[in-house]
Amino acid sequence: MVSGAYEAPTRRPPLTDTADTGLKIVVVGGFGVGKTTLVRSVSEIRPLNTEEVMTQAGVGVDEMRGGTSKTTTTVAFDFGRISLNESLVLYLFGAPGQERFWFLWDRLFSGTLGAVVLVDTRRMDDSWYAIDRLEHHGTPFVVAVNRFDDEAAYSLDEIRQALALPGHVPMVDCDARVRQSSKDVLITLVDHLRTMALAREATL
Repeated sequence: MVSGAYEAPTRRPPLTDTADTGLKIVVVGGFGVGKTTLVRSVSEIRPLNTEEVMTQAGVGVDEMRGGTSKTTTTVAFDFGRISLNESLVLYLFGAPGQERFWFLWDRLFSGTLGAVVLVDTRRMDDSWYAIDRLEHHGTPFVVAVNRFDDEAAYSLDEIRQALALPGHVPMVDCDARVRQSSKDVLITLVDHLRTMALAREATL
């Protein structure tokens, strides 16, 4: 294909009539960490998103740190879908990261199978609230470190220590812009949920 030539969009698959079980996963983290990007990269449908352009009205309210060039912000939540098989569907919800929308999180966690906490090491303290709320709800989660182009200063062990994460919580590196990398994060979460389920069965 000639560079810059128009490429027709891939046809998005409709939800099959045989789909009867929906599983819910929430992606949480600080403001501008890449939650919308992750949902977009793995969703098989055009994701529902509520991105709006940041304006002067947000100055002093939605503050970006770490030298990012973000110009839009999520004002409700992102939504995507992955069909696992003919009957099983995974629904992805990306929670807004701004503090003024945190009141939505507790309701969003209702019925959640598990969660992904997305971390930007330039603003690790923005991840604490997400981890605290998930632990409060007893929701299983994994931590994914979204490695940006200039981001490789801290090892996973150093990040685990900084976030005071217990050893049983899985941590992975990822690039939320890359579909396979984002899929690997979700696979890590599913494997973690399966391990926890097997452990519970063993105690019965």
